[in-house]
Amino acid sequence: MQTEIKKQLQELAEEEYRVFSSGLLPDIGNILGVRLPLLRKMAKQITKADWREYLKTAREDSFEEIMLQGMVIGCAQCSAPERLAYIQGFVPKIDNWSVCDSFCNGLNFTKENKELVWDFLQPYLRSEQEFAIRFGVVMLLTYYSDQEYIKAVLEGLDGIRHEGYYVKMAVAWAISICYIKLPEETLPYLQHNHLDDFTYNKALQKITESYRVDQETKKQIRLMKRR
Repeated sequence: MQTEIKKQLQELAEEEYRVFSSGLLPDIGNILGVRLPLLRKMAKQITKADWREYLKTAREDSFEEIMLQGMVIGCAQCSAPERLAYIQGFVPKIDNWSVCDSFCNGLNFTKENKELVWDFLQPYLRSEQEFAIRFGVVMLLTYYSDQEYIKAVLEGLDGIRHEGYYVKMAVAWAISICYIKLPEETLPYLQHNHLDDFTYNKALQKITESYRVDQETKKQIRLMKRR
């Protein structure tokens, strides 16, 4: 199966798209240039066969091969505990924001298993690894920025201490999503928090960039910037 998958990826690769993707991921040198919709289609095909054997023997020679593994984990038919075991094995392979964010977006089983997944995510928020933390943060903003979890989410974000750029940007993104969805609950947090200046100001910037926030509110948010 691995030989067939590698051959298929090479056939789907586009040089122009590889150059484009490489510009977005300058630190990743093994990009083939396969578009995400095509990778998702491949992932669904794999889950119709022996996907467990595929994951057991899957290679990591390219950005796309790693991305594909994450997509298979997200769409395979299995129990929540089994999927969490595969997720735990996959997270250490994440070394860029694209794989991280796409992986999180594919874990829709979270919607039916929120308490279970919430507990699973907590160690990642306390990790020392940049992309392990980003994984936890992106999961929070994707599946937990709601009325039930907002207080716990903001507390979790406020407790993160890591100097990694992709952690700070994820935390800022998450806080902006919380504000956009639940402004009344998030505003007091923006007024009293333990965020570093960079993350705090980036969160404000992302709020003001949203088309879902009115102009008057954006003016007020800009006045909250730390100088």
